[in-house]
Amino acid sequence: MSLTNQRFVGSTQQELAPLRLEPLKVERQSITIPGLPAQLAPLTIAQLSDFHYDDTRLSERLLIEAIAAANAAHPDLVALTGDFITNAPTPIHRLTPHLSKLQSRYGVVAVLGNHDYYQHQARTIVTEALERIGITVLWNAIAYPFGEQFPVVGLADLWSGDFQPVQVMGQLDPDIPRLVLSHNPDSAVPLRRWRVDLQLSGHTHGGQIVLPNGEALPSFLLRLRQWLPRAIARRFWKECTKVILHWEWSQGYHRVGSNQLYVNRGLGTYFPGRWRCPPELTLLQLQSANTSE
Repeated sequence: MSLTNQRFVGSTQQELAPLRLEPLKVERQSITIPGLPAQLAPLTIAQLSDFHYDDTRLSERLLIEAIAAANAAHPDLVALTGDFITNAPTPIHRLTPHLSKLQSRYGVVAVLGNHDYYQHQARTIVTEALERIGITVLWNAIAYPFGEQFPVVGLADLWSGDFQPVQVMGQLDPDIPRLVLSHNPDSAVPLRRWRVDLQLSGHTHGGQIVLPNGEALPSFLLRLRQWLPRAIARRFWKECTKVILHWEWSQGYHRVGSNQLYVNRGLGTYFPGRWRCPPELTLLQLQSANTSE
């Protein structure tokens, strides 16, 4: 996610020094999964997202704190929802020693974000680095850490040109609950045609700046454009919607039709920093429910 002009891409640490940082916040959310096998419930999923690890947008202190907090929760699964890097892929080799310390009962699964494939070979480099430390990277694929009764689907990024839910979701029995990882929350729109008991996304950074009324700044700018001159309004629309269209899903829990969506605010930060929008570790407790309820 980036709401910046392209001149900020690849900025040096000195240029990004004024970033406003906020302390980590652990968000806890209980979610009912119809049909979740009783022998699995409750399940604790720890979600981390949007590291943007490049020595400028995520501090070592915050990263270490987030991993320690995730481990302290003794999760059953860790889900990583993309944007491990920002531009060049080489920082992934400094990030993975930290990620290798993540602990969970059923392992760590991940999907890639839009920044993880922008540069030539970035997708391969990031994927191989994560897999070397035992993280399962899903790109239009299904994993079964909990067994066949509760699969984990990982989709290619919505903007990658390879987002193919038809071929993936079609492999699953519609009567079986599933967890879906998809970096961009806008993917919840095309996914409405399938059963998605819980979609985990990131990408938005929560808007990074949240107004006192609880609204993300980009959402406010999109509303404001109706009172602005057309040229300025078009600029707001272009800058905000190049990240996502549905800023109402910028963070937290949402219902999208009959599906459930949770959007993590991420750890990394873009210019000008965060205000009232702290970096996030999400601890989701999945509860069982009968499909008839």
